[in-house]
Amino acid sequence: MKHLDVQNRRIENGFRLTRVGITGVKKPVMVHRNGRENHLTASIDVFVDLPSSQKGSHMSRNVEIITEMIDQSVRKDVKSLEELAGCICKALLERHEYASYAEVRMEADYFLERSTASGWSTLEPFKLMARATSRRGNGLMKLVGVEVAGMTACPCAMETVTHMLEKDIPELASVRAKVPMITHNQRNITTLMIEVPEHVEVEADDLISIVEGSLSSPTYGILKREDEARVVLDAHRNPKFVEDVVRDILGKLLERYKDMPDAVHVTVRSESEESIHKHNAFAERVTTLGELRASDDR
Repeated sequence: MKHLDVQNRRIENGFRLTRVGITGVKKPVMVHRNGRENHLTASIDVFVDLPSSQKGSHMSRNVEIITEMIDQSVRKDVKSLEELAGCICKALLERHEYASYAEVRMEADYFLERSTASGWSTLEPFKLMARATSRRGNGLMKLVGVEVAGMTACPCAMETVTHMLEKDIPELASVRAKVPMITHNQRNITTLMIEVPEHVEVEADDLISIVEGSLSSPTYGILKREDEARVVLDAHRNPKFVEDVVRDILGKLLERYKDMPDAVHVTVRSESEESIHKHNAFAERVTTLGELRASDDR
């Protein structure tokens, strides 16, 4: 019995759709990199565009492609999440002959070992992200990214508190440079995404280090009393607006990736969850390395 292809049915007076696909597909992924095997559970979203004359997209093809690519990744080494996303993206355009655009998004929890000041070792969670997009005839773009949770301390409240206290306690001015003043702090969530050109490798561990080094302080899953005090002191000695976090990351990217092409896309997004307000603070830059290198951007 021949089944009707309802999705391929021609329609009139339709509209082109930018993205049609499936989201939230969970699959195990094995990434072999730098002598390590990283076992990841990835959440995968895949999309293609849809012409105005076609009723629907063939969703089952998406699941087939993901399943095939994941199975291959177990038998054949996959060096990165973005490499796998790129392979899926290419396959989408091959299977969906009517599509001119394909997009793949992947996310997975990722753990790195960290040590506190007193020597406690802990596995800290981060989010690893990959994205691939392709327009038929125009090549493939791959991006890798991380999401990092940390801490920021507000410099504005710190300055105001310091000014008020110095009025009441004049002798405080003599020790101000040595003793950090009180302020309110925030849990900060920062996302960094960078394009990965062909024949170039970007280490997720490096991206995580760049973000953590741009916050007032990293945070940890386990903190004994001394460690807790050290984190608070470190953050208050390094107060930052959410704007500072984004700008510091951009500066570190230029230092770390001096040899990357100007056309490489970069997105830095940072949000601080306020402790004394009912809203959050947010800053973002979407740019290229070339724009950041330009003198008029500074």
